[in-house]
Amino acid sequence: MGLIKFLFFTILILWIIRLLLRLVFPMIVKNIFGKMQQSSGYAGQQHQQQQQRQSNRPEGSLSIDYVPPQPKQGNADKLGDFVDYEEVK
Repeated sequence: MGLIKFLFFTILILWIIRLLLRLVFPMIVKNIFGKMQQSSGYAGQQHQQQQQRQSNRPEGSLSIDYVPPQPKQGNADKLGDFVDYEEVK
């Protein structure tokens, strides 16, 4: 009889813990991430700027924010030395 009570209470407690975690855990995580976002002022400003940029453009448009500089070509001295070789068998 004592074993059945122990199993019943154990299952009941585990079920209650699972139910509480399902309800409370998402609120805790949301609260933590909200605090992290507020403490990082720079990230908040970036998010607002990104939203403003997205709202100004029509859907499907393409914009390029950064174009890397093109390397100068035509200067053979910077390309390295070319060495002729013959395959020896």
